[in-house]
Amino acid sequence: MRILIVNPNTTASMTEKAAEAARAVAAAGTTILAATSRMGPASIEGHYDGAIAVPGMLAEIRAAEAQGIDAAIIACFDDTGLDAARALASVPVLGLCQSAVTTASFLAHRFTVVTTLERSRVLLEDLTRHYGMGGRAKVRAADIPVLELEDAASGALDKLTAEIEAALAEDGAEAIVLGCAGMADLAGRLQARYGVPVIDGVSAAVKMAEALVSQRLTSSKRGSYAAPLPKAYAGAMAAFAPVG
Repeated sequence: MRILIVNPNTTASMTEKAAEAARAVAAAGTTILAATSRMGPASIEGHYDGAIAVPGMLAEIRAAEAQGIDAAIIACFDDTGLDAARALASVPVLGLCQSAVTTASFLAHRFTVVTTLERSRVLLEDLTRHYGMGGRAKVRAADIPVLELEDAASGALDKLTAEIEAALAEDGAEAIVLGCAGMADLAGRLQARYGVPVIDGVSAAVKMAEALVSQRLTSSKRGSYAAPLPKAYAGAMAAFAPVG
């Protein structure tokens, strides 16, 4: 089984961090491939960055599918371009947020997603409601720019742990969801520290992808995720025109 981890931002070190987390939980016989978008923002923080990131991410999925992947995982907790990717691809495509909150729902009645910036908190509140978890999930922002997660001297870990402790004390959280792919390497140590399930979206998505592929399931092509209709695209988007 070949699973693609595609980073929709252009920071290669974040791609490798996600790929390492994926390989740590992948089953024997699963190969994790990793791709970094070659155009778009260095990090995704809010709706504008997310919109600009989608074409580059779709290009990586299209190229990898031509090489025979079995599933793709979008390594951004905003589930950037997830619906578009499911329409494009013939293999299952998973998002970190949907995978993580679904996993959390198996383990805890109430849980808190701890993310980076306030603008991301608002976006993730919308996503958790969209995924049917609005009554069970609270979202907190730790005031951490995404790229600070790459800098051990930034104080990002202290900010993150402060929000986790507040979630446990104030939210009634029974589990914690790490709301950024850049936090993928922290789940194990935070779970050991706080004694509650700590869910990393990359790991959750890998196990769900393996389950879907092993069942020979993929996105329905009837209705919402039907393949895009062939038509001309103009200007810089011409290369993304559907061919049917």
